[in-house]
Amino acid sequence: MRNPLPRQLSRPIALAVIAALAATTAGCARNTAKNDVPYVARDVGTLYSAAKGRLDQRRYKEAAALFDEVERQHPYSVWARRAQLMSAFSNYLGRDYTSSIQSSQRFLQVHPGNRDAPYAYYLIALGYYEQISDVTRDQKITQQALDSLGELVRRYPNTRYASDARLKIDLVRDHLAGKEMEIGRWYETRGQWLAATMRFRRVVDDFQTTTHTPEALMRLTETYLALGVPDEAKKSAAVLGANYPGSDWYERAYKLVNDNPAKALAAVPPGQPIVPVMTTPSVDQPTRPGSDAIAPKDEGRTAPTGASPNGG
Repeated sequence: MRNPLPRQLSRPIALAVIAALAATTAGCARNTAKNDVPYVARDVGTLYSAAKGRLDQRRYKEAAALFDEVERQHPYSVWARRAQLMSAFSNYLGRDYTSSIQSSQRFLQVHPGNRDAPYAYYLIALGYYEQISDVTRDQKITQQALDSLGELVRRYPNTRYASDARLKIDLVRDHLAGKEMEIGRWYETRGQWLAATMRFRRVVDDFQTTTHTPEALMRLTETYLALGVPDEAKKSAAVLGANYPGSDWYERAYKLVNDNPAKALAAVPPGQPIVPVMTTPSVDQPTRPGSDAIAPKDEGRTAPTGASPNGG
């Protein structure tokens, strides 16, 4: 075939093209070396041990990638099952909660009856729990955490993971009640009494064992008075006095209705349900997200059963 370029130009252009390709290839090689874990076809035990070593060194992203490689290179081995859950565990420790949840869900799809299934459900719940935001923001993740914790307790009620989940359920419910109170107070400051009443009523009806119940009852007293229904206000104050008689919230409600506790309590008709006395978790201090007692953090926390290369 005849060369379409003049002879005196073809060689310089060819050299320039070769140089550009070489530079591009070198750049890709540098990026690969910098960002990726070098994967070499290895026997499964060596590859798993390498991943475990990265985990012990707290190089969680690399550990998760190597555990994924165990599953990819040896998909039908017993190591693949362990590696799949260990990848979720590594991602959790590395705060990549979305990847941790996805890996745990994939494990449950493939191994629903495995002995480590409770742990997989636990990792899913923790993945959502760790992402709970303050009450001024959307609480979709909080509801997902509550649903996941509840599913763990329903499926495996006698495991230690369920014991921790029960404590977290109380904290999550308290958080959701706090969101309702935040919205209710916002409506109340704007004089939207009916909308505020509905939010406070939900706290009393659906989250009555949380720490927000006394305030919700006092706010109901306020909003009922603002709506012109003093009898309902007295009922709310009576329920508050029956369950939290020494609280500041009851003192405020009592002043609002301008009545004594006996008359306020008498305003409750026979059969009126009384909010049960609030219960609190039996711990010295409330546990914040991320400081749980047996969550799989990196200091003295629990790894999946059989996670060690020498495990069963």
